[in-house]
Amino acid sequence: MAPAPLLTPYKMGAFDLSHRVVLAPLTRQRSFNNIPQPPAILYYSQRTSKGGLLIAEATGISDTAQGYASTPGIWSKEQVEAWKPIVDAVHEKGGIFFCQIWHVGRVSNYDFQPNGQAPISSTDKPIKPVVRANGIDVSTFSPPRRLATEEIADVVNDFRLAARNAIEAGFDGVEIHGAHGYLIDQFLKDQVNDRIDKYGGSLENRCRFALEVVEAVVAEIGAGKVGIRLSPFAAYSEAGDSNPEALGLYMANSLNKYGILYCHMVEPRMITVGEKTETPHSLLPMRRAFKGTFIVAGGYDREDGNRAIATGYADLVAYGRVFLANPDLPRRFELDAPLNNYNRETFYIPDPVVGYTDYPFLDSTS
Repeated sequence: MAPAPLLTPYKMGAFDLSHRVVLAPLTRQRSFNNIPQPPAILYYSQRTSKGGLLIAEATGISDTAQGYASTPGIWSKEQVEAWKPIVDAVHEKGGIFFCQIWHVGRVSNYDFQPNGQAPISSTDKPIKPVVRANGIDVSTFSPPRRLATEEIADVVNDFRLAARNAIEAGFDGVEIHGAHGYLIDQFLKDQVNDRIDKYGGSLENRCRFALEVVEAVVAEIGAGKVGIRLSPFAAYSEAGDSNPEALGLYMANSLNKYGILYCHMVEPRMITVGEKTETPHSLLPMRRAFKGTFIVAGGYDREDGNRAIATGYADLVAYGRVFLANPDLPRRFELDAPLNNYNRETFYIPDPVVGYTDYPFLDSTS
């Protein structure tokens, strides 16, 4: 029998992938004082298969980038050193490991900011409190401070330095987080970005910051080690756009100029966190426009993941919650084995084991 499409090999630039099941970046909130902790060594190595691609949880580029408790950073020497054994563990099992670098922008509050200052953003418009993906916690946000035009270059530089640090920590590359209502998305989306300088107004201007970050990171570590995540259709944290198709297509075409390795797009059906909705929209126009590897994410199961690969809709499929709950997900997909259910209540608890490294493998349950 021919292997399922998800289990076929794929060449992504210099990387030889043995299958097309990707670990999506998942915030786990177990990095105390923004420093990755030893339990992450087991967590990531459990989810590693030879020739499998893993994308690390969103990792802050600076001390102003934080918006949630105990999320990791990669701006300090101490953080770089803490990441090294985690990356080594993935490499020892033959995995390919990318670090997702982010800045949350206005999705933050005074408590997470140095000296209790206001979070920075493209705008000074605040966002309303929101229930988190675990369905329990409510996040509240402080009014942001609009970045001055001349300050933006400093943030671009923070992304560049974070990328350099990620390579120093041993990561194979970085994924720039340009999705889900965080800082880059706050510039991209016209329902947030109300600027009147060269970073606001037209589609070209709103995409300028994102593309400057891409350009800086490519110049620092090389295009073959750079991916980006985008969610043109999503409206997380009140970051929606009036014409998501145009935004997605403009970005896909613009990214080609930099020759980056991959574009990781979130499905239009994922308009709100964790809920699939019926939609007439599709990522296909962006898929056709982008010249590199195209990764899709958002509510995929085994069947529609296989269909996405078989029809050429995507090259790779990223899985989040289902990979969290099934550390051996590629193996389960190969055997069409039953899946563990994930427990939302343990997504963001600080426990180093529960809801983190205690999900059973197939061979321990059979």
